[in-house]
Order: sequence, then structure tokens, then C-alpha cells
Amino acid sequence: MQGNLYIVSAPSGAGKTSLVRALLEQDRAIRLSVSYTTRAARPGEEEGIHYHFISQDEFKRRLEAGDFLESAEVYGNHYGTSHSWVVSQLEQGHDILLEIDWQGAQQVRKLLPQAITIFILPPSLQALRERLSGRGQDSQNIIDARMKTARDEVSHAPEFDYVIINDDFYAALQDLAAVTRAERLRAAVQLRRQQDLISQLSA
Repeated sequence: MQGNLYIVSAPSGAGKTSLVRALLEQDRAIRLSVSYTTRAARPGEEEGIHYHFISQDEFKRRLEAGDFLESAEVYGNHYGTSHSWVVSQLEQGHDILLEIDWQGAQQVRKLLPQAITIFILPPSLQALRERLSGRGQDSQNIIDARMKTARDEVSHAPEFDYVIINDDFYAALQDLAAVTRAERLRAAVQLRRQQDLISQLSA
């Protein structure tokens, strides 16, 4: 039995992390892949829950050893997803969610083309700027840089299987949950997961 692999991407500030957290709270069958990063932990972030925080040297060692399913450099910091953990979880039948950027999504699709990809959009660039400013975590220069990067990130939305606009949070959450439910109901997935039932019914 093979689990589903979901990839959720978005420009910084589009609400991706909040949506993913809410989805995982209501759907315990989905497990979040915890990425490795070289950036420092932000207030409230915990090791092994939000990220695995490692040094630049450790990241380089893991990268050269082929330990990452995907990796990317974002604003001078490195991020990577454990290849062995994701594959082993999928083989055990668990649904896994990767919260990564479009570059990482491209890398994962090359190795695991069955991945289900979802892109989160803000309702407008102005709303995106307001959300970034409202977080109170970044300087104005960093916010300006994120806004510039967002335009390029949004241009990759057509590469994804699903696009969700996060205007109303709860409506966007319902859309995200609808994707995961629908994917589980695909015939190929159901036939694979319900082999015993189908054998009984067709005997």
C-alpha cells in the first residue's frame, strides 16, 4: 500500500504554513515532512517539530551524500527534505506532506512524479505585503525582497496540479482538505488500499 505525497508551495506570506498546520490538525492521517535548514530558529520554533536546525557544514555533508530528496537556497539559507524518510513513510502507506518552494517541487516531481502538487496564492500583491508587514519578523528591506521574489514564484503556479487562493482562510482550508479527500478517492488509490474489500465483494 503506497501513501499519497502532497506538495504545498506558495510565496512567503501567502498563508501556506497556517493552512498546512490547520489541515494537519483536522486530518491526522497526513504526516508533515520536517525539513532540514541552516537558518536560525525563530521565536517559538522547536527542533524536530518546525525544522531540523543544522550547520552549514552538516548540510553540505548530507547534500554530498545524496541524503536530500530536494534542496534549495532561500535568502541565503539552505533547506532540504530527507529522501529516505519520505520514501519509507510512503512505502508504509502513510500520506506525507511537503511544505516546500516551487524549486523543491520541481526536484521532487523528477524523482517522484506521482506527487500531488498544490500552490497557494494570496488574493493580491497588496494583501501579501500587508501580511508580511503584519508578521513583524522582517525588516522593510527583507519585505521588499520577498515581494520581488513573490512575482517570480507566482509565475510557476501553472506547473502545479491545484491552485488555491487564500482570501478567506477557512474557505482556503476547505479547498485544501477537498484536494486531499478527492485524491484518496481516485480509483487507482482506492483499488490499492481496499484490496481485501474489493476481493470479498467481487468473489
